[in-house]
Amino acid sequence: MESKTLKNETATQNIQLVKGKFTPEQASEVMMALLDQKINYHKIEGIQLWEKNHQTDQGPIFKRIKELEAEKQNVTEFISKMRAEGKEIQIKGTLQMSSCD
Repeated sequence: MESKTLKNETATQNIQLVKGKFTPEQASEVMMALLDQKINYHKIEGIQLWEKNHQTDQGPIFKRIKELEAEKQNVTEFISKMRAEGKEIQIKGTLQMSSCD
């Protein structure tokens, strides 16, 4: 694999993670899988930090988990509404990565 060396440039990479029309059931599977994975990531991160130092402030991690759980609820409500209306759901999900200074 070839790597590129960038001089005095900000490297940015876009990843098209999800794109398409989905039935409400499919949309639910996709969105719940993404959100559950992100929640689990933060739970594991919190456990790892706690194992290293029992005095570590877990507040930011717990806050992020609560935010993601609230998003799951919002997604569930939106999908339920679309299901009741007999509509498909379009999902566009692009991740953007860039270097940090």
